[in-house]
Amino acid sequence: MTEPFRQAVRPREVPVDARPGHPWLFFNQELSWLDFNRRVFEQARDPGLPVLERVRFLGITASNLDEFVQKRIGGLRRQEAAGVTRTGSDGRLPSEVLALTRSATRRMETGIDRYWQEELKPLLAEVAGVRLLDYGTLTPAQERELTLYFRKHLYPILTPLAVDPGHPFPFISNLSLSLAIEMRHPDSSALHFARLKVPVHSERWLPVRGAGTELGFVAIEEVVRHNVAELFRGMEILRVHAFRVTRNADIEREEEEAEDLLAMISEELRERRLAPVVRLEVEKAMPPHLRALLLKELGLGVEDLVELTGELALADCIAFGSLPLPDHRPDPWEPVAAERLGLGELEAAAERDIFSVLREGDILVHHPYESFSSTALRLLQEAALDPAVLAIKQTLYRTSDDSQVIGALLRAADQGKQVAVMVEVKARFDEQNNIEWARMLETVGAHVTYGIVGLKTHAKALLVIREEDGHPRTYCHIGTGNYHKENADAYTDLGLLTSDPEIGADLVNLFHYLTGYAPAQSYSRLVVAPGMMRRSFGELIGREIANAREGRPARIVAKMNAIDDPRIIRRLYEASRAGVSIDLIVRGHCCLRPGLPGHSENIRVVSIIGRFLEHDRIFYFENGGEPVFLIGSADWRRRNLDSRVEAIAPIDDGALKAQLARVLELALADNQLAWELSADGRYERRRPAAGERPVQLHESLMEDARLRRWSRVPGGGATRAHTVRVAPAASAPGEPGGGRRPAARPADDVRPVRASRSARASA
Repeated sequence: MTEPFRQAVRPREVPVDARPGHPWLFFNQELSWLDFNRRVFEQARDPGLPVLERVRFLGITASNLDEFVQKRIGGLRRQEAAGVTRTGSDGRLPSEVLALTRSATRRMETGIDRYWQEELKPLLAEVAGVRLLDYGTLTPAQERELTLYFRKHLYPILTPLAVDPGHPFPFISNLSLSLAIEMRHPDSSALHFARLKVPVHSERWLPVRGAGTELGFVAIEEVVRHNVAELFRGMEILRVHAFRVTRNADIEREEEEAEDLLAMISEELRERRLAPVVRLEVEKAMPPHLRALLLKELGLGVEDLVELTGELALADCIAFGSLPLPDHRPDPWEPVAAERLGLGELEAAAERDIFSVLREGDILVHHPYESFSSTALRLLQEAALDPAVLAIKQTLYRTSDDSQVIGALLRAADQGKQVAVMVEVKARFDEQNNIEWARMLETVGAHVTYGIVGLKTHAKALLVIREEDGHPRTYCHIGTGNYHKENADAYTDLGLLTSDPEIGADLVNLFHYLTGYAPAQSYSRLVVAPGMMRRSFGELIGREIANAREGRPARIVAKMNAIDDPRIIRRLYEASRAGVSIDLIVRGHCCLRPGLPGHSENIRVVSIIGRFLEHDRIFYFENGGEPVFLIGSADWRRRNLDSRVEAIAPIDDGALKAQLARVLELALADNQLAWELSADGRYERRRPAAGERPVQLHESLMEDARLRRWSRVPGGGATRAHTVRVAPAASAPGEPGGGRRPAARPADDVRPVRASRSARASA
């Protein structure tokens, strides 16, 4: 195993006599999130990964940190100003958490900067021949080429803004890259200051022609810096230094008082642009008097200042991960068509409509191993053109810029079908995109709603109503991820495609709730938040507690993005004390402390960070030998259970349960990508022990998908490959009793399991 690292701040020691709700039984949410980003950073430091992938992960780490500062640092500052006395379940004051997170983020920012300058940037040049060039290393021909580029493409759009008694300090937009310029007139000793915004919206890294096969790039701010004198003719340029500001994105809403939710969100976007600055990043070489000027004008203290030795805005390094250098990137992955929707299945897929396939049984699709285009998107596109389809209803939380999803909805509305879309305009950082999609849909006659006051609609649901034999029949997709093609290629998400009439009826009720007034809506199969989801999970955990106390098998396995809900955590502690074996696969922040004597000895927590972003949510309950499996959009977070509309669906078919069980078993067995959390806050990366078989979740599931693709090709052999199943036996995923790293069983060692009707209903 690699050297473990502790939380951003060492957690407090739990008193021996601590009661179940004692605040020191919880990790702090913000500090736990920073630990997650540290695990992402470790991917950039992993010498086993191709260099472009490492650079991509460094960019992701920096991008994550930018978002954290906007949302969490900004939110903590607002809480501190409002006099909030407690910010989380761990009992810390906002001022205390703010001080801790500022210190931790500064260490992370400087660590990213140093690693880029000292390790990755030189390695990128040495291994891949990709050089980020300084102006001093350019040839005269390269300098001339960049000067011509500056004059043709940059000079006309640049806007130098002087600061003097006639020109107040300019507004500086969020995350914009700027140059602070100090100059003087040759006939005067007076110093003058100007700010220049760098137009990074075009290209941050400009290619320059070099010798041989090497790729050379120059940062656009360097091109502007070395040609800045052309903007201030007649002045002597003394110094030019880059800086960058981050503004608060945690804006308080007054939804109850808003007459128009769309207008309120539009106003919020304007307010976010003007929101207070919460961080100033500067080049380390910037002299003290210029830093002091910026801090004063931006209303910041020295605690908000971050000094960096190299390029600012390293999130832009993500672009290097896409360079056409296959030897220095992971092998490309092409998702396969989902089973029963691909080549060689009874008839060619093109000759069978998706509705006839779903009438034969449910399909569980796992992205990015199986394609979005052949499943959820195919259902929507076929429904848009099918004359028998009467209506399409869908939730949209995020979707891609060039969205085939929107295109299909527009076609459906244009063909006269009833189209109802719940567009969540409160999806953070996607508000403007969603407003534009909503207006586009409205212009073709689609029914568009913008959410429920006080709630975000985070459920991932698509409902198609088709007339068959003179009666309406429902076809549904319920997923864990957004209807976003690019996300589906990079995030691991699950989707259930079904024609189950009960689930269809539940979705009809859910959309009536979303578009009309039905606060007391009921559901027979779906688990919906807010309201019933918290209660349902509490009952399912309670059943495992009762079974454990009666000496029956009791096991919980839950895979999610994050866990911070104090009531769920206390319930899991109770289950652990009762003897329930609990495994949590939590990618992001985790406020639960596993392995605490007297509280959580029977709880294990792992985090998996790798090529794909783990985003699917799977919930497994042993249920006395009649296992319950659920998938859906919600994490065990307070916001998901109480402040969002979420939908979770039961999985009943034995073969589909086996698919989920295999995912869980491989995740728990992973000894390549998995990090294990201990009670003292350390995350330790798993490595195979001597003689132990390496298990890597993403590679294993890609290999499963390859075998399924091969089995469908005529003459490809391996006819049994697409039926691989790993289902729970006596105690669910892993060996009986829940070993630390259970090995995945071979297909011949398992049998499908099916939940009883009573178990499904209670979920």
